[in-house]
Formats: sequence, structure tokens, C-alpha cells
Amino acid sequence: MNPTSSEGLPHWLTGETATAPRYTSYPPAPHFSQAFTAQDLKAASERSNKLQSNLSLYVHIPFCHSLCYYCACNKIVTKDKQASRTYLDYLLKEIQLTSALFDRNRRVTQLHWGGGTPTYLSDAEMTELMFYLARYFNLSRGKDVEYSIEIDPRTVDDAGMALLRGLGFNRVSLGVQDFDDDVQKAVHRVQSVEKTRGVVDAARRYGFESVSLDLIYGLPLQTADRFDRTLDHVLAMAPDRLSLFHYAHLPERFFPQNRIRKEDLPSADEKKRLLDLTLRRLEAAGYVEIGMDHYARDGDGLHKAQQDGQLRRNFQGYSTQKSTDLIGLGVSSIGQIDNTYAQNHKLLADYYAALDRNELPLERGITLSPDDLLRRDVIMDLLCHLHVDIHVMENRHHIRFSEYFRDELNSLQQLPTDWISVQNDQVHVRESGKHYIRFICRLFDRYWKDHPQHNNRYSQVI
Repeated sequence: MNPTSSEGLPHWLTGETATAPRYTSYPPAPHFSQAFTAQDLKAASERSNKLQSNLSLYVHIPFCHSLCYYCACNKIVTKDKQASRTYLDYLLKEIQLTSALFDRNRRVTQLHWGGGTPTYLSDAEMTELMFYLARYFNLSRGKDVEYSIEIDPRTVDDAGMALLRGLGFNRVSLGVQDFDDDVQKAVHRVQSVEKTRGVVDAARRYGFESVSLDLIYGLPLQTADRFDRTLDHVLAMAPDRLSLFHYAHLPERFFPQNRIRKEDLPSADEKKRLLDLTLRRLEAAGYVEIGMDHYARDGDGLHKAQQDGQLRRNFQGYSTQKSTDLIGLGVSSIGQIDNTYAQNHKLLADYYAALDRNELPLERGITLSPDDLLRRDVIMDLLCHLHVDIHVMENRHHIRFSEYFRDELNSLQQLPTDWISVQNDQVHVRESGKHYIRFICRLFDRYWKDHPQHNNRYSQVI
């Protein structure tokens, strides 16, 4: 995990052009279309059922008790507990409608609850939701399952952690962001070290297989010295996995970010210092860089999946579950079925209205073309394995790589020589290029070139 450097960057990778998608999908979500219909989704599920692969479920719970100013998630901040009861009733209806598309004997080996704050639901509501998922889908209890939930440590006590483990969750992700008092006040998320450590300790006591902590660099008032103290606390908790996200300040898109003073944000140089500091400390503590933003202890499941060539990237980040279709449930959630992506309505009123009509709450999606599938394979191999085997791509997609990607290969030659190499029929990302992987992937993104009107939606990489 070498420190990053901007020396020698091509002019088109600096300043305002230094942005790129995060590639949790290809094509990225802004290119989904409302021309994609429920019939397209049903056809995709029929093709998927013929393959009989395992399934992955994502459930979106949008509610939060308080507003974090940095947040860009689809969330609803409310103290009204009836709101979650109403939402759960509609979510249960969606589960019933959606499950009818899939063969009941297909095993669910991956489950993820995200938000918002999934633990906004009461203990009874969480139990009811898990019951309905098990009733309508074949939730596996095998050793290969990965059932995870995102937690705001301020919302869970010891008994709550015991309940989650009893419901079947074996992995937990905790939001930390930063432990500095001034930074926490600036982003309206005050969370003590002691409370967070208590939840981590409870997770281990009740047998969770993996504990992950989320950090953000680039927040207001952050400095390398302050973040160093946060890292002291984080590394003392010894999480199995860590996520390190770059704060994307896009107040024109995410209104709560207008409460963050631009003058309080660290400079580009300070952000690089924050990143370099964190990478050095994680490496010294024995963490392995899995891919963009993700780190794990040597021997963790993500690390093993990467070594075995089974690592996959989806809307929840990196995953060990390679051959699964992803079903998205809840407002704004996105699924990946066969060669399609499908997203639910982003507005709660539209989501409810569709279910009132006994319709799938689908807002938009896309059926991938042969070109999309090829470019997705290239981009995902770069993101997950830092290399592309040219022969594999040629045999899988029946193309001549050097001809099909002539322009892209020429663009690769403009990158710093310590970023990437193309030789022996391999495109290989070098150590110094890892932290610019989104730039490298962007070269293979036809939508970035053909639809520049969407490019201002993406965050800067560093």
C-alpha cells in the first residue's frame, strides 16, 4: 500500500476531470432507463432460473434517527416509529411479489440489510422481516452463507447484538467515519469510542464471524494528526475488515451537505496526507488491500476470495459470492438479474403507489448489450484482481482485444509507467496505480465517452 503520488499525471486526470464512477455496476446507474419494464425483469428471472445459481438479497431500510451531514444515501430522517411500521408492511408485500419470480429451491447464500439504519426497526420488526424473508426465499444455513447488516453503533445495545446473531446475521458493519470530537460535531454525528467498542466486543462475544468498520477521509476539520488518533482507536478494536471511503462533497445533489462549510474541508494535499497515513498504518497493522476502499486481515474471506479469483464487486462493495444473482428489495434498491440491472422507485410515495397497484415497484433498469457485458468483465477484473487476461476475454467474448480496444490501449500508454503494464497478454495494474483504479477503469467506459452529460455526477478520486 504505497503512498499515492500525482506527479506526472496526464492533464486529463487533473482538476475538474479527476472524477470517475465507483463502478458498483457497469453501466453505472445514471444510465439506467425507464424503458426497462417489469416484463424485462420477469424475462431476466426466467433466464436466471434456468441456471439455478444461488441468490443474494439486498434489503434497504431508509430510516435514520438523525441526519449525518455527509451522507449521500437514500434515507428518511424521522422520529415517527409508525413510519417504519408502514414501510415494513409494504416491504413484506414486495417480498411476496418478487419471490414469485424465482424458483423456491434456489439457495440464498448472501443477505445484506443496508440503509439508512436497518436497526431503526424495532426488535419485533426485524424478527418479522427475517421471518418473511425465510418464508418466501430459501435462506440457507450452510457454512458458505454471508448474512450482513449495517449498524449505527448508537442504536444497538448488547441485547440487540444477541438478537441479530440469533436472527442469523454472521457479519456486521459499523459506521465510524471519525472519532475526533470537532469532526463529529461538524458532520452532526457524535459517537463515542466507548460505545463503538462495546458493540464490537458484543459482536465477538456472540460469535459474529466478521466485524467491519467504515471510515471516511476528506471530512470537514480533518487533519492527519487528528485522524492518526482515530486510527489508534480503530486499530485497537482490531476489526476483521475496514472500508476507507473518500468523502464526495456534492451539495448540489445531496442537500444535507450544504450544512458543511466548504472552507472547513481539507485541501487536496491534506486529503492525500490522510490517505497516505491510513495506508501506512493499515499495512503496518497487517491489513491487505482487497480493492478500491476495502481492506481485510490476511486470511479473511475477502482476501481468500481475491487469491482464488472468486472476488466480485456489486452494489454493497466487494463480495465473496461470485455466481449469484442479486435481488434488490425496498425503496431505491438495485438488483442484478442475469444480464440486467433493475432499480426500485427512489421516492417512497412512488414505491408505495406501485405496491398499492399490486405491481413490482420498478422505476428503471437496463438490459446489457454484448458490448456492455464485455466492458463490465474488463472493468470488474481490474477492480477485483488488478489485471485482465486478454486471452480469457477474447475466448469468452469472441473478439480481438487489440482491435476492439485499440483506442483504450493507446490511452493506457499515456498513464504513468508505474501505474500499469500491458505485456504477455495481460493488462496489469501496478502498486502505484491501485489508488487511481477508477481512472483506469474509466478508459474502458463507453458511457463516459458517449454520454458526458452524466459525468458531473461522480466524485473526485482523491
